[in-house]
Amino acid sequence: MELESKVAIVTGGTRGIGRAIVLDLATNGADVALNYRQSADLAVELAETVRGMGRRALIVQADVSSFADAQAMAQKVLDEFGRLDILVNNAGMNWDGVVWKMTEEQWDRVIEVDLKGTFNYTRAVTPIFREQESGKIVNITSINGLRGKFGQTNYSAAKAGVIGFTKACARELGRYNVNVNAVAPGLIETEMVQQAPEQVREMALAEIVLGRLGLPEEVAYVVTFLCTEKARHITGQVIQVDGGQYI
Repeated sequence: MELESKVAIVTGGTRGIGRAIVLDLATNGADVALNYRQSADLAVELAETVRGMGRRALIVQADVSSFADAQAMAQKVLDEFGRLDILVNNAGMNWDGVVWKMTEEQWDRVIEVDLKGTFNYTRAVTPIFREQESGKIVNITSINGLRGKFGQTNYSAAKAGVIGFTKACARELGRYNVNVNAVAPGLIETEMVQQAPEQVREMALAEIVLGRLGLPEEVAYVVTFLCTEKARHITGQVIQVDGGQYI
């Protein structure tokens, strides 16, 4: 298996794209640590599934917007597994509103989770990766960070920030044999999207040249590839998984 003996942290790993990433990393041999903020039952269920696949799993209650929580989780993974090789910054949220109605709370919370959360966990793991001179970081952004979206100035700004952050980190960490890349999904068939108004789905489908929404596992497959040695000469890249939605 491509990731045999590797240890990964996946933030926001209890549902949707994050859950698919956890399962695909485990399928390919990795032991996985995931955080949860409130959904303890989902985290426990997923950890049991990973263990049933013959891999180790660790769940940690941690808010990605907390710098201290990120530091503590990275240390807990080292204490539990003795190593750390992969970080997938997947946790994210949206809180939509047009800019002339958006509150300070809406702006701050999305930036704190989607952008600062990516920094917090990257900051927690990079001293480890530098010392061992190896590591893979994959940040989940969005095509809306590339193009912007009406009603999502906060989300688009945060995800655009993740793209710039990815490229800068790739420059800083390349000398230490650390690959840093981003994956930019389009509209993916998650529980949240299934609950969206039908008009939202229809507008997205009209943009997607393949004629269907993506599946969480289709994002996970790309993330896993970027975590393997097959992708060792890829860094600083943003790979779109959107069925042609952004063309």
